[in-house]
Amino acid sequence: MGLLDAPFNLALDLRAEVAESPLWDAKRNVLWLADVEANRVLAYDVQTKQTKPFLFPEVVTSIGLCQSGRLLVAQRRSVLLFDPATGAQEVLTELTGELPQNRLNDSKTGPDGCYWAGSMNDLPDKTPSAILWRITPDGKAERKLDGLTLINGIAWSPGAERMYVTDTRGPWIDVWDFDVATGGMSNRRRVATLAQEDGRPDGGACDAAGRYWSAGVSAGCLNVFTPTGALEQKIAFPVPSPTMPCFAGPDLTSLFVTSLKHGRPEEMQRRYPAMGGVFFAPGAPAGLALTPFADGA
Repeated sequence: MGLLDAPFNLALDLRAEVAESPLWDAKRNVLWLADVEANRVLAYDVQTKQTKPFLFPEVVTSIGLCQSGRLLVAQRRSVLLFDPATGAQEVLTELTGELPQNRLNDSKTGPDGCYWAGSMNDLPDKTPSAILWRITPDGKAERKLDGLTLINGIAWSPGAERMYVTDTRGPWIDVWDFDVATGGMSNRRRVATLAQEDGRPDGGACDAAGRYWSAGVSAGCLNVFTPTGALEQKIAFPVPSPTMPCFAGPDLTSLFVTSLKHGRPEEMQRRYPAMGGVFFAPGAPAGLALTPFADGA
């Protein structure tokens, strides 16, 4: 099996159009995820196997965990603060600088205590209009990167000295030197340009050894890169369209991966009825815990 001790199994037969942004919550022993097209966030209890849905006014593109226990919920061009205990929702920021053809896509809480939200061109022309934003706890949004088409794969290495960002339409994976104190990004270089057989790079995550795990959304695989950028292993996935990996569990050695069925041919959906589900593999290398958004404990 290489980096995984066991094959993937179906954990949640969700059959979502687009399942995304899996997020491990150690305090609640819950895997959160975004059911994008259904405008909802799901809490999946890994022990009871039960799910609890939370509905939102519009598309839910990605989520993040706060120090307070609240969630960040990214929508089309805004980010909400959401309290699962009370159901309270409040706007943290409106990204008025986003272009009309864009919507938010992949987002992660960073080691600087901020929320890093990337957008995508949501029109068929797919011109490079996407923006990467750094959102501070007081709701201020700083424009960090322009000229991409579909931002994905935001992740940081152990020690937070490197930051990864992918453009799914590139299709490439780039890395920057990262300054935790300022959120500065510098010394950009290319980790990989993906071939068709490796798939377009979607969501990503780093493990504790510094490997970068990237979902090959168009090739039914996970691509695992060493810290130096070499492709260490290509792991076959049970369905053709994985969207994002997430390390979970008490020791972060369980790997959960979301998937999609949106836009896939009907014949493919019949052949792979579990598309749009959440899959699980035990015995993964230990992952990295994400730093929560610094909204106060």
